[in-house]
Amino acid sequence: MGRHKKKREQKGLRVDVRNNNVEWALKKLKRMVKDSGMILEMKKRTYYEKPSAAKREKKSAQAARYRYQAKKEKSSY
Repeated sequence: MGRHKKKREQKGLRVDVRNNNVEWALKKLKRMVKDSGMILEMKKRTYYEKPSAAKREKKSAQAARYRYQAKKEKSSY
């Protein structure tokens, strides 16, 4: 009975630097951060937002998406 190492679940983002190509790794890290939504989350958490304001913002974003989708469908005909 051998011991098996459990693969640790990593928290956060990780980029390996290959061949001392730091610029490439930094570019990749920035892209990963942007795609993960970390920046938006940090901006949202800089100050407290009342639940009613958050709900209102969510509803207005939904309406904007709906209007954009309707406009997109209308122009495609």
